[in-house]
Amino acid sequence: MKTHHYSVTVTWTGNTGTGTASYRSYERRYEISAGTRKPTIPGSSDPAFRGDPERWNPEELLVASISACHKLWYLHLCAEAGIVVLAYTDHAEGEMEETADGSGRFRRAILRPQVTITANSDMAKAHELHAAAHAKCFIANSVNFPVQHEPEISAA
Repeated sequence: MKTHHYSVTVTWTGNTGTGTASYRSYERRYEISAGTRKPTIPGSSDPAFRGDPERWNPEELLVASISACHKLWYLHLCAEAGIVVLAYTDHAEGEMEETADGSGRFRRAILRPQVTITANSDMAKAHELHAAAHAKCFIANSVNFPVQHEPEISAA
């Protein structure tokens, strides 16, 4: 078994001068960085929690991570199976419920990839490989809620 390590830095940039003197006195802005070669990701909380709608929130990043992981495995498996993918766009969604005490959890995520393959690629196998990609996805294997996939595959 191999172990991989990942390091990021999350820096709060929302101090408006009085820190967290009150719930409304600070912004939820932060920046995610990982070394000098990668662009910084501007983050905030969800607008429902006083966040900046122009910045990525943790919930969106979680859904994006699941989607990206699935896509990367899917493309890998298609390449190995001789299925030529020409385009891949996922309209992924996550559903989170908030409890009365303000905590919450994700109930599920749904991946809706729209995939275009070449006309001579095996359509049935292309559909089948979504289940295999799901089984291999590191992120989907790490969350405690169901991740569903509803792919649409067309031939060019």
